[in-house]
Amino acid sequence: MPEPLLTPTLELPVAGARLRPWRFSDAAALARHANDERIARNLRDSFPYPYSAADAEFFLCLVADSTRDLFLALEVDGQAVGSVGVHFKTDVRRRSAEIGYWLAPACWGRGLATAAVQSVSAYVLAHFDVCRLYAVVFATNPASARVLEKAGYELEARMRRSITKDDQTLDSLLYALVV
Repeated sequence: MPEPLLTPTLELPVAGARLRPWRFSDAAALARHANDERIARNLRDSFPYPYSAADAEFFLCLVADSTRDLFLALEVDGQAVGSVGVHFKTDVRRRSAEIGYWLAPACWGRGLATAAVQSVSAYVLAHFDVCRLYAVVFATNPASARVLEKAGYELEARMRRSITKDDQTLDSLLYALVV
């Protein structure tokens, strides 16, 4: 089990951007920004599309009840426009954690996702007994792979036909940051 969860606010090296804990007051912004098929097509089926106000409330309740994992809102100019999550593993994988992220398309191409992944990765490695952070991205999402590469993650494997999304079975890419 990781150490007691801290609730960080991490300033990013991008003007007007920071990572912070999610708040119930983020529900409307979350529903608005997450409701985009371009986001959902590259995430697990547990991230719905369309993304409703009820989905936002469900997620925020899940986050509020979490005592194990880290969920941060990516805020730009005072509004939650994305998310970074870290899921700590257990048992023989107890020193590993999986990182995931999404960002509203209006904010793509500004380096925000890379800055967020770098910042959260550094935070987790400094504050938790983790020696391995990893992410699995769809092979059809080269932009997300590039985010990880720019954040210092290395491609470890192409997992052939490992995911099924929208009735298509696809390859995924395993990236890791190991210290």
